[in-house]
Amino acid sequence: MGIQGWQWLLILAVILLLFGAAKLPALAKSMGQSARVFKGEMKAMKEEDASSTAAGSTAASVESPDAANRTDSNNSSSSTP
Repeated sequence: MGIQGWQWLLILAVILLLFGAAKLPALAKSMGQSARVFKGEMKAMKEEDASSTAAGSTAASVESPDAANRTDSNNSSSSTP
């Protein structure tokens, strides 16, 4: 039930009438640039998520021994007057 060939031609004709033949190359260029920027931002977000996830698991493993040390030091300092 997708768009068939004649429907694409009709859509192209309407776009050509609305924007004119002179503006179509500029329109296509700006759409391509927008798509390129969008893909770049999505890639950056994925890399940021991956690095924050890796840093979060590293930070959690580093914080666990520190938390144990703080508990030990708190217990020893609280027992000593």
